[in-house]
Amino acid sequence: MVHINWAALGSVSLVALVAVAVVTTLFAVGVRSLATHTTAREGGQSGVGGLTTALLCFAACLAVVGYGIFLIVAR
Repeated sequence: MVHINWAALGSVSLVALVAVAVVTTLFAVGVRSLATHTTAREGGQSGVGGLTTALLCFAACLAVVGYGIFLIVAR
């Protein structure tokens, strides 16, 4: 008979759901910031704030995904 550890399954599911929400939100904010940068550049402004925000969001996405891959490969 197979025993299922429901507490562990629930915690893994919750962490996965939160991670998906965080990565999706960071990526969406990064894309929006990149669009803001592009619009500012077309308007003759520098748009440095939008580019900085986009790079930080994309770097955070990459860090979260890289950490997840590290956890999978390390075991």
